[in-house]
Amino acid sequence: MIEWFKLARRRDILTRGVKVGVVVGTILTAINYGDVLLTAKILPLMYWKILLTYCVPFCVSTYASVEAARTTE
Repeated sequence: MIEWFKLARRRDILTRGVKVGVVVGTILTAINYGDVLLTAKILPLMYWKILLTYCVPFCVSTYASVEAARTTE
């Protein structure tokens, strides 16, 4: 488990995860909350949901990158 987190903190893996999180998170946010964002009627609960919308693709990308790195080492 400790080795997994060491790999997850590698610069290339973190950079890839952030890029994927930003791109995919923005697309998903636009799809799911675009109408609300355009009317500026955001409820406080939506901030958490939007944050999670960015976190999920980051976590998926990081997980996939770490598992790929583990199989090649």
